[in-house]
Amino acid sequence: MTPPFQRDIQHLNECLLTMASKAESAVTTATRALLERNDELAAQVEETDHEIDRLELEIDELAIQLLSKAPLARDLRFITVAMKICTDLERVGDEATTMARRTLKLSQESQLKHYVDIPRMVESAMAMMDQALKAFVNEDAESARAVIPQDKDVDGLNRKLQSELREFMEKDPGTISKCLHLMVISKSIERIADHAKNIAEVVVYLCEATDIRHEKSGHGKEFPINAIL
Repeated sequence: MTPPFQRDIQHLNECLLTMASKAESAVTTATRALLERNDELAAQVEETDHEIDRLELEIDELAIQLLSKAPLARDLRFITVAMKICTDLERVGDEATTMARRTLKLSQESQLKHYVDIPRMVESAMAMMDQALKAFVNEDAESARAVIPQDKDVDGLNRKLQSELREFMEKDPGTISKCLHLMVISKSIERIADHAKNIAEVVVYLCEATDIRHEKSGHGKEFPINAIL
């Protein structure tokens, strides 16, 4: 029979993966709403965000209860990593909501241009998120480390799009409102990639007890269990 503590750990893991699925769905739906100019899809994103927020509260409550019972350092690492991932996923949901709200405003105006760069950004950011979450499930530090440099690609796409939108505004002041909405959406996607990178970094911590945040040399450092809180 599985001990109660391990059952609770399993439940924590299941809640976290459910939250991850909903966060990914929110981003996908927000992107579809933008590309299809679909207000109904945009409205669904905010409903999903409420579900993500509810899961965040459930996960935090369970994690806090488990912290006082964790018998091993490995268990403590898993719980603290779960809490950190939970925070990043909640923020992904927030960014998807921002995208959806800006989409609702954009749908009231004529389309500025074909949104070529935005789907590319979303695809890259979500590939990072998927790889980071799979690395968490499989406890694969090598795969998690491979996520981190991909963030620069999304940063580059964001800078390119921001520059193009500034040019649009300079040439035609009538596009300013639309461009500003798209700039916010682009920045939200860039932040989603940042959250994927954050998740990858804490997966490495889970697997190796090594902090690689802000790492430049390629070698992290061991740090106390409460340093991640």
